[in-house]
Amino acid sequence: MSDSAASTSLATPTLECLRWSEDGPVGRITLARPEKLNALSARLLGELIELCGWLHRRADIRVVVVAGEGRAFSAGFDLGDFSAPASGDPRDGADLGRLATNALTDVPQLTIAAVHGRCIGGGAVLVAACDLRVASEDALFSIPEVDLGIPLAWGGIPRLVRELGPAITKELVLTCRPFTADEARSLRWINTVVTRDELDRHVTDLASSLAAKPLYALRTTKAHVNAVTEEMIGTGRSVLDADSLVYAMRDPESRRASASYLSARKK
Repeated sequence: MSDSAASTSLATPTLECLRWSEDGPVGRITLARPEKLNALSARLLGELIELCGWLHRRADIRVVVVAGEGRAFSAGFDLGDFSAPASGDPRDGADLGRLATNALTDVPQLTIAAVHGRCIGGGAVLVAACDLRVASEDALFSIPEVDLGIPLAWGGIPRLVRELGPAITKELVLTCRPFTADEARSLRWINTVVTRDELDRHVTDLASSLAAKPLYALRTTKAHVNAVTEEMIGTGRSVLDADSLVYAMRDPESRRASASYLSARKK
């Protein structure tokens, strides 16, 4: 059996919160909780970790697009899941985001984030874990964790610092202000901004173009760049993110801030 045949014979993991599709050497991961604006639940993050592990065995897939279904890319992490874990060590749930974003970064395939609508908090960290990023003009980013009374975790700080620098990272994370696709492009965090109608076609064309290039050169370039950025500011030191999240969820002032933020959003 050829490598390609062996790869395609691997059973796709069982998915409930994600959807996987493929067209030749291009695969697509779709966040599929549109009724929750693709909030990143523990179940979704666990599926992403499993799917990324499976992709390591899919030598025939060269490029993977990451997109959101419905009106938004992602509303960020699911507060219900992480503030009241069903059982076990709460740190395990708090660390899922770091494990999922690292898993996405570490897949051998090139990854392209296709962002539309709202992209909030953990959703922005997920976008930062992708190799290339394309956004539609209606994309609106925000990192509201501080207003929620919690620190930005999931390896988000080192990822943003090495992309944006410390001053811009501090501004966006501490002020929690929204920023547009055009501003994200001017900060060189988003590669390309297109109209909403053009997003799918542009990303499909980009993915197909990259997938047609020599595989060894593609994967070696990605591995080399990732090695350099990890040496600059590694996400490995973010292992304490989970501890800071767990503490914030139990800190009275942080909990009051979170309740106030959520109450204001319901009005």
